[in-house]
Amino acid sequence: MTLSPRDRRYLLSLARESIVQVAANQDLPAIDDMDDVPEALRRDGASFVTLNKHGRLRGCIGSLEAQRPLALDVQQNAVGAATRDPRFPPVSSDEVDDLKIEISVLSLPEPLDYDSAEDLFDKLRPGVDGVVIERGWHRATFLPQVWEKLPDERQFLERLCFKAGLAPDAYRRGELEVLTYQVEKFAEE
Repeated sequence: MTLSPRDRRYLLSLARESIVQVAANQDLPAIDDMDDVPEALRRDGASFVTLNKHGRLRGCIGSLEAQRPLALDVQQNAVGAATRDPRFPPVSSDEVDDLKIEISVLSLPEPLDYDSAEDLFDKLRPGVDGVVIERGWHRATFLPQVWEKLPDERQFLERLCFKAGLAPDAYRRGELEVLTYQVEKFAEE
C-alpha cells in the first residue's frame, strides 16, 4: 500500500492528537464517521507507531496483522506506544512536545523457507525486511529499521530470539517459523 502525502499527514496528526489526549488523561479523539477518513485509511491495515525523544526510543507498539481500519490501528498503536510499552513509563503531558512520531505501515508477513542458518542469512534482506520469528507461544518481530542498529545478521537474529524469550541461537536449530514483511515508513519533520 502506498499512501498519499495527505494520508500520511492525516495519520501523523491522528497519532499526535491521540497521544496528547491520553497523556492529559482525556478521551481519545473520536472517529465518529469513517466517511471523514481518507479512503485508503478505512481499509484494514497493520502498523507500528514508534516514539522517539531527543533521538532515543521512547516507545514502540504495533500490529502484525491487519484486523481493523488502518486509521484506527494507528490511533490504538500510538496510544499503546505512549502508555503500554513495558520498557517505559507512560508518556507524561510535559513530554509530548519532545516526541517525534514515526509510523510504519506493514505489508502482509510472508513465510520464509530456509534450510540452515546460512541459508537464512542469504535470504534475509537487511534494511528491507522486517522479520517475525515464531516457535510455540514465543513470537517477536523487528521492524526493518532495526537493521540500522543491528546490521550483522547473526546479532540481529540473536537479539530477536532473545526478545521472543528463546535461546539466542534458536535460529540455528531450524525450529523457528520465520516470516518477513516490508514497511512504508514516514515520520514527523
